[in-house]
Amino acid sequence: MKHVTKGNVFEDLGFSPEDSERMALRVFLGEQIRTFVRRNNLSQTKAAAFFGVQQPKISKIMGEDLEGMSIDYLLKMVAQTGGQLNYSFRQPRKLSRKEVEARIEAA
Repeated sequence: MKHVTKGNVFEDLGFSPEDSERMALRVFLGEQIRTFVRRNNLSQTKAAAFFGVQQPKISKIMGEDLEGMSIDYLLKMVAQTGGQLNYSFRQPRKLSRKEVEARIEAA
């Protein structure tokens, strides 16, 4: 049986909406770095020099292993590529007073 995601794959896997969004952003940033390295035909050593990081970090990124790399860390690398980062945020619907109070109580 084929499963098609209708949104964030991480949420489909059972992660919270908040964790799912963070994970999806990290994957997106990692992909932008991989694309830059490939497009510029950089070896991992040259990519490490370009980004000012150790080669094992590039190796992990190229192998899609982003464990332990923060969004901030990846974003700084993406910014070094000289590309233009486009981002958007869609405001959620207004929460009811009951929903807000339930979240506050759960905290």
